[in-house]
Amino acid sequence: MRVHLAALAAATILPFAASPAEAAATVVYECTTTATSEKQEVSLDVELTVPAQATVDQQLTIGWSGAFVTGKELVAPATGMEGELKMYVYAGISGIDDLTSATGVADLGMVIPGEPVAIPPTATMTTTPRKPGSGTVHAASINFGLTPQDRLVECVAKGSATEYPLTVTGADGSTPSDSTTPTDSTTTPEDDGSDGNEPDSTPTTTSSDIPSGGVDTGAGGMAGPDGRALMLTGLVVMLAAIVGLRLRRPRSRA
Repeated sequence: MRVHLAALAAATILPFAASPAEAAATVVYECTTTATSEKQEVSLDVELTVPAQATVDQQLTIGWSGAFVTGKELVAPATGMEGELKMYVYAGISGIDDLTSATGVADLGMVIPGEPVAIPPTATMTTTPRKPGSGTVHAASINFGLTPQDRLVECVAKGSATEYPLTVTGADGSTPSDSTTPTDSTTTPEDDGSDGNEPDSTPTTTSSDIPSGGVDTGAGGMAGPDGRALMLTGLVVMLAAIVGLRLRRPRSRA
């Protein structure tokens, strides 16, 4: 009975205890010695630690850890690498506006010409997002030198690397919209700024169409001063005719 209970307990516990952490992914790099243009291909097992969520205008920190694959190490150039050398690591970021990369730096130990380069196992990369959005992060270039600009060896990642999801929220905690079509509360691309109602095809007479002193009688009212002038002319002609007839009547004799 005790053996049975022990086996049952082991079967209950082991699935949780055996859950392994996500393994680092191998990334192949092409490294170039800037002084001689000599190239060599190396491989690193790289793992990034990306936060589940970041905030606009707040520094974002991404962890980097890496180690050379045995037999695929970077060999120091024969000309040597002297000075206070550093390793500069980069992460590429895609899918989020105005956010393309993060940068980290770590001190590099003594480098022996012609021997494999011992790199720091970890580094911290930082950047600051300016806009909310959802995207992905992946391991990018690694450079060795005195400053980011004074590079003695440049290593560019070849092929695809593991993509890590990243979400940047607004300062108020809002998340980016899933809608792919932008909308505007005032005017859309198909909107000409009107209220959307079609104009009435029936003409409407307004007070501005009625001449001063006239009435809204259709064409007569809209005839305006020209119509009244014609009527006045006719009246004058009639009066002149009446006067002429009266003048032509014979006068009575005394």
